[in-house]
Amino acid sequence: MKKVARRLRRAAVGLATAALLVAAAACGQSGTALRERPPAADRPVIAVTPLDGARGVRPRSPVRVTVSGGRLERVRVVRTGDARDRPVAGRISGDGRRWHPLAGPFRLRGRYTVDAVAVDRHGRRTARHTTFTTFVPRHRFIGYFRPEHRSLVGTGMIVSFEFNRPVTRRAAVERGIRVTARPPVAVAAHWFGGRRLDFRPRAYWRPGTEVSVRLRLRDVQGAPGVFGVQHKTVRFTVARSQVSRLDAAAHTLTVWRDGRRAATLPATAGEPASPTYNGRMVIMERREVTRMNGDTVGFGGEYDIEDVPHAMRLTASGTFLHGNYWAPPSTFGVANTSHGCISLRDVRGGGAPTPARWFYESSLTGDVVEVVRSADRTVAPDNGLGGWNMPWQQWRAGSALR
Repeated sequence: MKKVARRLRRAAVGLATAALLVAAAACGQSGTALRERPPAADRPVIAVTPLDGARGVRPRSPVRVTVSGGRLERVRVVRTGDARDRPVAGRISGDGRRWHPLAGPFRLRGRYTVDAVAVDRHGRRTARHTTFTTFVPRHRFIGYFRPEHRSLVGTGMIVSFEFNRPVTRRAAVERGIRVTARPPVAVAAHWFGGRRLDFRPRAYWRPGTEVSVRLRLRDVQGAPGVFGVQHKTVRFTVARSQVSRLDAAAHTLTVWRDGRRAATLPATAGEPASPTYNGRMVIMERREVTRMNGDTVGFGGEYDIEDVPHAMRLTASGTFLHGNYWAPPSTFGVANTSHGCISLRDVRGGGAPTPARWFYESSLTGDVVEVVRSADRTVAPDNGLGGWNMPWQQWRAGSALR
């Protein structure tokens, strides 16, 4: 999660890699508050096959979820990055220890996400989120994209493609993707290296805008001897406007809905040694409960919290806005104590009407969270959906068709 250069080199992730990283990449609380959480030695341990981040998984390879020290409460396996999310039918065994799919094989060229929640005999929950991609035939390239078909998103959503192979003939690939809006608005493309291509308008989308993403990549040559396979149209709708501003110096998060202030919430951000990024970030994904482990982002064993409630990812490198039940209530609105995340007061399990729950239920992927008056630098445009931090002319200059 933290952003200083030496830690990013240790945690090094780009958007695609982070998307494959479990939300384990978030931030914990520094100081004595961490020592107050209950020991996790007897928590359920969730194991997923294939391993998290596995690529080139053969369609007939076994896919299973198991748990020790508890029982599975729910498992959801979804094929994403296609015209729409396609859940995979599966069944949890009678003893709650295993999940397996009911049909197969899995699709070629597919990206799958696995979300599992287990509960122990004390009612304490543990979450696991993993991803894997299935085998892509030789000499083919595909683009995994966000948002999904028929999504309802916030006004800051950026259309983002991550290609499974490096693209050297960028102009040809860019011509094969057309993003249009109704009502009409100019949309420009920007390449971040040879694997990532993002699209956005000059300013945030207007609420109510209908966006179409037309992919005509079948037989398009993305590199010598490498051809595309996708031919589809994806559509999503822009909902109401919600832009939130975190003032790191004042320890407050102010929420603006359709231009009017909806709430000002006491918050805590990154401590002086691990400040939160400045700049505009976009909610990339939302998880009702997730695990956050400092080992995944270069913080060693400083924290490992298995049931963080109301978590929303803001960057690929691990910045989250999430609920916090382990810090004293007096922390919020007074001090910055995290390892770089933004957190709001919450309760364990997330079931009470807290500020964190209100914000989570009020938010969509694509909503903007802007951080000001933090001691850190501005978030990079390719860290998550951070493209709004790049000036429009510079953004347009990143197109292969300019």
